[in-house]
Amino acid sequence: MRYYQLRDGNSQRLAVATDDGAYDLTSVKPQLRTFRDLLKAASIADTAPDRVSARHLDDADPVSEERLDADAIDPVGADEVWAAGVTYQISEEARKDESDMPEMYLNVYDAERPEIFFKSTPNRTVGPDEDVGIRADSEWDVPEPELGIVLYEGDIVGYTIGNDMSSRSIEGENPLYLPQAKVYDRCCSVGPTVVTDIEDPHSLSLSMTIHRNGECLYSGETNTSEMDRTCEGLVSTYTAHNAVPELSVLLTGTCLVPDDDFTLQEGDEVAISIEDIGTLKNSVTVV
Repeated sequence: MRYYQLRDGNSQRLAVATDDGAYDLTSVKPQLRTFRDLLKAASIADTAPDRVSARHLDDADPVSEERLDADAIDPVGADEVWAAGVTYQISEEARKDESDMPEMYLNVYDAERPEIFFKSTPNRTVGPDEDVGIRADSEWDVPEPELGIVLYEGDIVGYTIGNDMSSRSIEGENPLYLPQAKVYDRCCSVGPTVVTDIEDPHSLSLSMTIHRNGECLYSGETNTSEMDRTCEGLVSTYTAHNAVPELSVLLTGTCLVPDDDFTLQEGDEVAISIEDIGTLKNSVTVV
């Protein structure tokens, strides 16, 4: 099932899409306004979230595809977003190219322990069709399209799309500047859905396009099978010896990297698509 959080005035509603259509779960159970509400209800009932949803589909109001597209917001509302780095070979190569200390990235790519770092808080995370940010003090900025793992109390409950916005110039100047290159206003986008029934997250096609003034400046695609880590392994490292919050997202790294002579500009449009999840679209602004 694919879960959406939809704008509803000053509040929001929870919708679920199945092969038969999309339905407004809040219309049946007003207590279910967020994906977090659904996860809490499932936890109390000691059952799967999809089972809770299935009980209410017959009585729920239908939702049009047009509303799903127009009113979708961040579908998770995660307390924290974390991310993994250097999980694909091309990412390892790109990080080496931007840095004066390239050997450290090769060491991480080949190491048993992956790179896991803090990425974003709720007030820094945006949803579909909102602006992602590039820092005004950065000269080289790129989007990083990534499969996102959604966790509830440390357990995998679904998958989404994430955009790990990055300042390559700041990180490349010194790897110790990674937090400033990664964590800032509008540094992350998530959406448009959370999908709970993906059979194999390691075999999904992933693509990204970047448009400027109607012209496509970048287009690339790959498959999560190219990832050198497993989702389970990344989650194990993220949760080990770490007081993870109730609801979190772990981004799994990128392998689609624009050429070194490309940098994002104000007004650019970024679209990231992952098989069985959807397309996350964001415009770019300077922060």
